[in-house]
Amino acid sequence: MASNVPARSRSESTASGKHWQKRFLDTLSATSNLERAAGNAGVSIAEACQARRDEPDFARAWQAALADGYLGLEMEVIRRLREGDAKTGDGEKFDFANAIRLLAAHRDSAGRVASQVRDVSAAEVRASIDRKIEDIRRRIAREKAAAEGQGG
Repeated sequence: MASNVPARSRSESTASGKHWQKRFLDTLSATSNLERAAGNAGVSIAEACQARRDEPDFARAWQAALADGYLGLEMEVIRRLREGDAKTGDGEKFDFANAIRLLAAHRDSAGRVASQVRDVSAAEVRASIDRKIEDIRRRIAREKAAAEGQGG
C-alpha cells in the first residue's frame, strides 16, 4: 500500500514542523488507516515510518492513535452485533468473523508491544534494581541466621 503523496525531503518536512504529525495521528486514530493518515498529513508512509523510528514521543503517540482506532472498531462491531446491523453502507454483508479475528490479533499484538516497551526512566530502573538487590540481601541474611540457629 504505497501512498500517492510524494516523499518530502527531510528539510522540507522539518520546515513544516510537526503540524503534519498531529493531522497524521488524528486521522490514524479515526480510521486505523496508515495510507489515509499519511495522505491527509501530506507525507509519504515512508516519512511517517521514519519519524516513528527517529522520535520516541511520536512512536508512543502512533501506538496510542492505533489503540484509539482499534477501540473505535471494536465499539462499531459491538454496536452492529447489538443492533443486528449486518449490512455495510453499500448493502454488503458485514464480515463479523474477520472483524473479530482482526481485533483479536490486534489485542494480542498490542499486549506484546506493551509488555516489551515500558515508558520508565533510568532512575526508575536503577531504583527497581536496588530494591531487588536489597531483597536478596535480606533473604540471604535470614537464611544465614536460620542456618546458624539450627546448627548451634
